[in-house]
Amino acid sequence: MNYFVEGIQGAGKSTLVSRLAKHFPRYRVFREGDYNPVELAWCAYLTETQYEEVLARYESLRGEIVANTHTEGDRKIVTYTRIITDVPGFHKDLEQYEIYNDRLGRAEFEEIILGRYARWDGDNSIFECSIFQNIVENQILFYEMNDEEIVDFFLRLKAVLAGRDFRILYLEADDIAGSLQIIRKERVDQSGAEMWFPLMAGFLEGSPHGVRHGLKGFEGLVKHLEHRKVLEKRILREVFPEQAVILKSKQYDLNAALDSL
Repeated sequence: MNYFVEGIQGAGKSTLVSRLAKHFPRYRVFREGDYNPVELAWCAYLTETQYEEVLARYESLRGEIVANTHTEGDRKIVTYTRIITDVPGFHKDLEQYEIYNDRLGRAEFEEIILGRYARWDGDNSIFECSIFQNIVENQILFYEMNDEEIVDFFLRLKAVLAGRDFRILYLEADDIAGSLQIIRKERVDQSGAEMWFPLMAGFLEGSPHGVRHGLKGFEGLVKHLEHRKVLEKRILREVFPEQAVILKSKQYDLNAALDSL
């Protein structure tokens, strides 16, 4: 069996992943930013030429870059956010090689995602944010796909996963605004200044979808996430009815949920 943990920001995904990892100590856990067989969030996706250019630009980090590099065919995947450094501009530079945020055309993006899922041959794995969050955010905010187009993509993804044993554990947050307020207070620097929310708001406001629909600040983020939650629950209902397990955010009994599967 494999478990995909999903839900909007602040629903408690990281906590659930940790609880599952404790419950299944022999399972492999894939968190955001890890080298992941199915998803590429927070990873640079480079050609051989681009990779050599990065190594040349950051000679002082060569050892760490190589240690965080994985080869897939003619591509190099670098888990660059795992590299702790004060070298100016390194993380911003490597960010440009991610596959998200309209850095690739829609067809190429979908081909990469579907291809990785098709090649995935592991089992007994726990995935954080690997089937919905980053993919759906990219589809809504940057490709401006409508709900029907996104559901169609996941129908194709399900066809690729035919025969695989997995469950999608979806944490449903009833009070989205309240959940966001909590993580705003939690994700601050040592002086108490907010770190997460300004980045998230800027990300939303600067996206084509955010600009087109005038989504701004806290209210805009709540509106966007309310739409995303409705869409993701529709995908669970229409595409993954046999694999979906919906849990009330921070109010679930994990043992009971697992016993019911």
